[in-house]
Amino acid sequence: MMKKVVSAMEVAKLADVSQSTVSRVFTPGASVSEKTRKKVLEAAERLNYYPNALARGLITKKTNIVGLAMKDIQNPFYHEVLGLFTKKLREKGYFVLFVYTENEEIQQEEINHFLEYNVEAIIVTDALLSSKLVEQLRKNDIPVILFNRYEKSLQCNSVSSDNVYAARKIADYVYQTGYKDIVFITGKTNTSTSRDRQKGFTEFLKGKGIHVNILEGNYTYEKSFCLTKQMLEDGYKPEVIFGANDITALGAMDALKEKNIRIPEETAVIGFDDIRMSSWPNYALSTWVQPVEEMVDEVINILISSDKRDKQKAIKLKGQFIHRKTTILQKG
Repeated sequence: MMKKVVSAMEVAKLADVSQSTVSRVFTPGASVSEKTRKKVLEAAERLNYYPNALARGLITKKTNIVGLAMKDIQNPFYHEVLGLFTKKLREKGYFVLFVYTENEEIQQEEINHFLEYNVEAIIVTDALLSSKLVEQLRKNDIPVILFNRYEKSLQCNSVSSDNVYAARKIADYVYQTGYKDIVFITGKTNTSTSRDRQKGFTEFLKGKGIHVNILEGNYTYEKSFCLTKQMLEDGYKPEVIFGANDITALGAMDALKEKNIRIPEETAVIGFDDIRMSSWPNYALSTWVQPVEEMVDEVINILISSDKRDKQKAIKLKGQFIHRKTTILQKG
């Protein structure tokens, strides 16, 4: 037996209002009196009515669906980001169509998924996107907003941390503390986040006459753990390790602990992001706090602005360094 689909017209008849009034009640931000809203909602509840968002989108040409493409769902940072976007977009009356991309670069079939649902915009976090696909989306009047990274060649709106500034501030702390034997474990070298963090960190210290040893990581716990363990087994114990993100720093920490290296007395460790795990007592990681909530808010501001398709903005926010138990304020 097929489930009976209740129409907006039936709700309007029971509530003694027009069909357009019913539509306004179920449209976030639409103007309607509280008395009328209550009457319509009571009628909808009695009839077990739920608005069909896709059908409404065909009529209004506005689906209120935002695409979100993400690759590294294992990284707690992006898990937290997904939760924030879902919560804050819902508050603005939007729904999230989430696509997990298994490849480094978003594929055509994944873009087709967004096109099928006529999303109003696409937010891309750590996945790569070709200029050809961006142009295809632009022709379909779908803007792309990059989160936590930027790519000048794509001419997209972007919101990220000022990673060069942040890394310079961390390098200044390292210099002021007196460290000379320093390791930086990179993230993925094809990302603006890792490039900028390495640039800000190494260039500041180079200007002070200090060399930084670079280990090529990939933003994962496993790679960082193995790199740090191998480094220690090779007989090299640095004074400080800066990981390109918190997961990288946590991997380095656990390798140091396995080799009974005291943190921070023998080797200090610094991360980047301030994921929840970083504040756990077993880690208490010193890290750079990304203003994630503010970054998400800026993306949503771009999303709802009327000129998001005409102007390309590259917004960079500052954040701050937080000392926990893996660093000392002064060496010695």
